[in-house]
Amino acid sequence: MSSIELVYPWFLLLLPLPLLVMRFSKAYKTKQTALKVPFFQTLIHTLGEKPSSGASMLSPRLWQRIVLILTWCCLVLAMTKPVQLSEPLLREQLGRDVMVALDLSGSMNETDFVDDSGNNISRIEAAKQVLLDFSSSREGDRLGLILFADAAFLQTPFTADISVWQSLLTQSDTGMAGKSTHLGDAIGLSIKVFEQTEQDKAETEQAKEKVVIILTDGNDTGSFVTPIDAAKVAAVKGIRVHVIAMGDPQTVGEQALDMKTIERIAAETGGKTFKALDKQQLDAAYQAVSVIEPQLYNSTTYQITNTLHHYLVLFIVLLYLFAFGTSLLLKTIKHQSIQKGSLDSDVKVRTNKQNQQRNPLKGEQDV
Repeated sequence: MSSIELVYPWFLLLLPLPLLVMRFSKAYKTKQTALKVPFFQTLIHTLGEKPSSGASMLSPRLWQRIVLILTWCCLVLAMTKPVQLSEPLLREQLGRDVMVALDLSGSMNETDFVDDSGNNISRIEAAKQVLLDFSSSREGDRLGLILFADAAFLQTPFTADISVWQSLLTQSDTGMAGKSTHLGDAIGLSIKVFEQTEQDKAETEQAKEKVVIILTDGNDTGSFVTPIDAAKVAAVKGIRVHVIAMGDPQTVGEQALDMKTIERIAAETGGKTFKALDKQQLDAAYQAVSVIEPQLYNSTTYQITNTLHHYLVLFIVLLYLFAFGTSLLLKTIKHQSIQKGSLDSDVKVRTNKQNQQRNPLKGEQDV
């Protein structure tokens, strides 16, 4: 709810100043010319008034007093600079961009994870459940989503709308990008998205921390840029990469986890590596990431101020225009009525004289 405050409230102490001036200051004196007549005593006797010596104090009329009081009060209030404060507004400052890269290779369909109810679920389903809980706890961060398999593509650019991000995550499924694992391409696409975000960012906007969380269950099978080279570029760009390895490290073939490469990626960028053989370990991995990358969220409230003193000055101007305009109009009407009455009297006198001249005998009989 909006409110009104006074910036300089001590000016209200000036309100009784006119009373002090009237009490302790002398009246303003002016000299006026006088007409000296020899029949002054006759005039006094006719009027029945006694002459008085000294100055005479002029007193304002009631409407003049009201105008003066309102004017002084408005001037004092204008000097206090009243401002109207709007309702408190919230400004949110987002401190971190987090890109989640999710592996959609064919091995993510393996049902070797167990949910909270004890049912076997696929790795992709377990990853989605954990990512939904993880995203709900990232208040103040902007999240992005990259899906990768035979190729990497951007599913969701950075957004602070967590509900939209979660909806697009839910729609993701294996087979959307092929069956292999191009881990290096996913890191390279993350770097490109961060660079594009830096170009679009306003000059006054503060730099955000850049974090990539990769969730994969296999080794790289033919990226255009090797994961190690991509990690070195990410380190130069100030991007930290955390890698969560899902599944059994003892698996052989294309589905085998290349832990040396995964650990090297994290080490090059200053990130961490986590192993998740089941859903509980996957939950623990994302909780650890939340501890390593705490929320950088800052919200401040502010109020918009609108100054009101110019309205008081405008009110004074309109008050004077109305008061003196009305006074001038009344004087004009009174003057016209006096002139009209005087003219009617002159016409009546002239008519009587003419009647007497035309019929002098009638006038004598009336007498």
